[in-house]
Amino acid sequence: MKDTMIGVDLAKNVFQLHAASMTGHLKFRKKLSRPQFREFISAQPPAVLVMEASGSANYWARELTRLGHEVKLIAPQYVKPFVKRQKNDATDAEAIVIAAQRPEMRFVPPKSENQQARAILFRSRERLVNQRTELVNGLRSVLYEFGHTIPQGIGNLSRGNEILEDPNCDLPDLVRQECRDLFELIEEITVRIDAKLKRIKALSTETDTAKRLQTMPGVGPLSALAIEAFAPPLETFNSGRDFAAWLGLVPRQHSSGGKPRLGRMSKAGQPDIRRLLIIGAMSRLSWLGRKSIPKGSWLERMLARKPKMLVAVALANKMARALWAMQTKKENYRDPTQTVAA
Repeated sequence: MKDTMIGVDLAKNVFQLHAASMTGHLKFRKKLSRPQFREFISAQPPAVLVMEASGSANYWARELTRLGHEVKLIAPQYVKPFVKRQKNDATDAEAIVIAAQRPEMRFVPPKSENQQARAILFRSRERLVNQRTELVNGLRSVLYEFGHTIPQGIGNLSRGNEILEDPNCDLPDLVRQECRDLFELIEEITVRIDAKLKRIKALSTETDTAKRLQTMPGVGPLSALAIEAFAPPLETFNSGRDFAAWLGLVPRQHSSGGKPRLGRMSKAGQPDIRRLLIIGAMSRLSWLGRKSIPKGSWLERMLARKPKMLVAVALANKMARALWAMQTKKENYRDPTQTVAA
């Protein structure tokens, strides 16, 4: 049994430590530089080290685990209520220990190097997509200032090229040159986005988890990669509803006095997975996807009486629960309608 818990307030160069016994009695406080921190922790007997799940936390979790310590990561919002009065590094480290010693506290599983690498690839593609959107909107605004309108969407970008190549184009030469530069930047970023998407599709065929997740309609390589990179092992959730709640796909509660009050979706948890699941659900509700919806099914009844976006969120909730069941049971997706018919 480890008898010491050490709270570590991480930073780039200065680390604040607060050590206490498992009953909460103070043992020591220390302020160490980065080299001193590694040397000091290496000399310590095995202990429970607790850090906020912030920048570099996953790296230090892996490093400290190799030294024989037990490492726990805690969400920063769960630490904040335990900060006493003035906020500084010392009180933050103390609050981390106090929060971690609560018996009902929930912790964040550290990510592996493979998970972090996949997350970086996902974020890189998202960043390029945002940059391309910014350039496309800039091009549309320039043309709009001179009386030319282009609908939203990357698919309508060819209309802008048609305007520039028109022999009767009324745009000044300087504006036409700037628009061509924007087109070149957009094309360059598009090539990079396609290359990263190709890499993501290749990664989605390497693991059994990614292959299994993609057997569900509405889940593609991007969604599978996001679940692998950002979500903890789905087996850590007690039920599919817990996973859906972690994603923020359940109503926000504001209940009191035994009266349940449910509001909008909480939007807690991981936004990338939630967004991709909703996009996947919307693809099943398009004019083409509706053709595969069985007559008299839950989905058809919902579409008949609810707005399309509300149905998409409800469907994303069901998809999240089904993904949890698929992963915990190690089974591919099975269509409920076909299962009942069989």
